Amino acid sequence: MSFNIALSGVSAAQKDLDVTANNIANVNTTGFKESRAEFADVYANSIFANARTQHGQGVQTVAVAQQFHQGAMQFTNNSLDMAINGSGFFVMANEVGTLDRTYTRAGAFKLNDDGYVVNSAGSFLQVFDVNEDGTPTVLALNATKPLRIPDKTDEPQATSVVEAGFNLPLSAEPKDVADFDKDDSRTYSASTSITIYDSLGEAHSLTMYFVRSNADDDADGQVDPGKWEVFTYLDNQPVQQGGADSAPIEFDSSGNIVVPTAPAALALDQITFENGARAMDDLEVRLGTITQFASPFEVTELAQDGSTVGRLTKVDVGTNGVVAATYSNGRTEKLGIVALARFPNEQGLTPDGDTQWRESLLSGEGVGGQPNTGSLGRINGAALEQSNTNLTGELVDLITAQRNFQANSRALEVNSTLQQTILQIR
Repeated sequence: MSFNIALSGVSAAQKDLDVTANNIANVNTTGFKESRAEFADVYANSIFANARTQHGQGVQTVAVAQQFHQGAMQFTNNSLDMAINGSGFFVMANEVGTLDRTYTRAGAFKLNDDGYVVNSAGSFLQVFDVNEDGTPTVLALNATKPLRIPDKTDEPQATSVVEAGFNLPLSAEPKDVADFDKDDSRTYSASTSITIYDSLGEAHSLTMYFVRSNADDDADGQVDPGKWEVFTYLDNQPVQQGGADSAPIEFDSSGNIVVPTAPAALALDQITFENGARAMDDLEVRLGTITQFASPFEVTELAQDGSTVGRLTKVDVGTNGVVAATYSNGRTEKLGIVALARFPNEQGLTPDGDTQWRESLLSGEGVGGQPNTGSLGRINGAALEQSNTNLTGELVDLITAQRNFQANSRALEVNSTLQQTILQIR
């Protein structure tokens, strides 16, 4: 019996050495979680045995429990590197289209030759589809998809709406609208330009010239202070507005626009292009906050919804997991939300190698969620979570396990000596 007891002690000490050595070997492994060997004594008794004189029958390994406490953050220059600050796991898939999921804390990601975000083992990072407001469309783990970052945007988008906001100066000198000449700045009061795009993605300059009118509609000898005319040119060519060369803009005594009426907009006539692009017959210049105050000419808003072909220039990952790609044409596209998973019992996860785990009966069913919501941690972009192994503590544990192994080996040696002594009795 004593042989078996000492042998179980040697086996337990060896297990402790193996676990400690594995922790030390992975001290620089990104996302690694250290393990702890847990032991229990072996004790057997029956109703007819004297419990007062019973002794134990050795030791057994009951679990090698992984410890999922947070590792230190290491910041990098790779925008695709991610670290979870808090609880949760990245969701991975070994193939595109499979529902087989693995989970990891290692966020060292890169692009493969197809533009998918993968880890060093080739597993695909999973994301949720994202709405325009940055919220996920669905949070089910089976509904996640691989994150793919295209190196260019979709086909060019022709401009259909220009959003404009500005203040026209009350102090502007009234001018004769009939004398307007875009090449003579003395014939207009202010101007502003914006780049728009045709259906082929070619850029064009849309310029608006504002002339404060000196017309006297009331024939009272006084110039109406709130009347303006706006002339529109595209690539230095005039654009008709409702069949006329210009469109009126009028303000009330409070400096607020009254013509055109709300929603105020300038309807431009059809615009044709010589490069073969589709004609623009619905281009609209929406007038947002348009005022006439006693202050200089100021553009408060000027934007349009068209775009040309753009190349990828930057990828950002927000703390809420939203992955946004920025392109050279100024467009920013939300590509998805990094999916995180949590489990009722993290220590019940089954190790799968490559710093990945799989769901098991002991871990419970995984639940998906968006980073930085509920109990899930936030995403740190351009950062990696280091191994949570405490090297100093592991070295001390290594010495302890070694002493335990030596002590149990000595117990085996003593038992062998006793057996030899008995065999030599004559």
